[in-house]
Amino acid sequence: MTDRWVRLQAVAVSGSAAEGLMLAALPLLAVSLTTDPREISLVNIAGQAPWLLLSLFAGVLIDRVRRTTVLAWAYAVQVGAALVLGAVGVAGLLSLPVLLVVAFVVTSAQVLGDGASGALVPEVVEPDRLAHANARLTVIDRGVVQFVVPPLTGFLIIAGAGAPAWLAAACALAALLMARRIPSESRTLARTHPLRDLSAGLTHLVRTPLLRSITINVALGSFAASASNSMLVLYATQILHVGSVGYGLLLACLAVGWVASSFVVQKIVDRFGYSWSMRGSQGLGAVAPLLLAVLPPWPPLIGVVLVFLTSTVLVWNVCSQSSRQRFTPAPLLGRVLTSHRALAWGLTPLGALTGGLIAAHWSLRGVWLVVAAIQALSAVLVWFQLSPAAFRRTELAMARA
Repeated sequence: MTDRWVRLQAVAVSGSAAEGLMLAALPLLAVSLTTDPREISLVNIAGQAPWLLLSLFAGVLIDRVRRTTVLAWAYAVQVGAALVLGAVGVAGLLSLPVLLVVAFVVTSAQVLGDGASGALVPEVVEPDRLAHANARLTVIDRGVVQFVVPPLTGFLIIAGAGAPAWLAAACALAALLMARRIPSESRTLARTHPLRDLSAGLTHLVRTPLLRSITINVALGSFAASASNSMLVLYATQILHVGSVGYGLLLACLAVGWVASSFVVQKIVDRFGYSWSMRGSQGLGAVAPLLLAVLPPWPPLIGVVLVFLTSTVLVWNVCSQSSRQRFTPAPLLGRVLTSHRALAWGLTPLGALTGGLIAAHWSLRGVWLVVAAIQALSAVLVWFQLSPAAFRRTELAMARA
């Protein structure tokens, strides 16, 4: 275990706390202003839009500038967004437009931070430990964002609308200071046009069949997840009849699944390989939204389903991220990681809007029926596209390159 890896984990803890406080507070503050599903979905749309609008250009920056510097910039942006939300909350000037702007800025910082962090991982861990390292960072992120922070956010909002933002600003500032102390490889000053650099990352992603197939399936899953996540706060308050603290506890159940599967994900990959691990996780993941649609509104039972859901998602996410890191040359890694997110997560604003429209014109449970159908389609595609032979062909192609 290198010193840089330990420091990167410390940055992840503090940075995830800042993100978690903001991401948990925004929908709760939105519900305090309106209960219209279409307006609630706008907060999610604004929060997802940067993945489509900024990811490609963020990748060029990550491959041109020292990656720890980009990471520090990302947390500086988070500090600014949190201070603005805190001040507005204290002044009693909260409005939906303010929440939309803050949501956009917070996710813009995530685009930079997640891309830089993902590109740093192969610098600080051995190749055969990528799955373990990615699982650890995912658990830190989801554990803090969805387990520790959401219940705390519910209590903080009771104390004052701006309270979560002040704590988020302090956590983001700590992450910024720690990120600046991580040694990182310097980047060679590029002489090519940024658009040419952008094209190189996209080309590698699209022309590598395995990575292209993963991106297509993540796009379907992200669309479905965005539709369900955008309505989760209404599902919690209108169907399960739990308040802000109960909503936070449901988010905590999501984190329990991440943490539980993190202890076995490396063993799963070592035992079954990437192909079968991804096939199994995607197939099982299609069952969870169907259960959410049909089960009775008993919060403990729904919490168990959410634990099961994220247990399968963690295995998929770790294999997906590790595959991009394994099958991408280091100089292109930042652009490939962010290009993947632009293409795969670009549909998330539309997913959030779709979730709001389905809930408004059909029912909240109908959202999860549609999500289950999309996830089932993705599971079929994964079975045929991500075979063991597909992974072997990609490994041979990388060895010849």
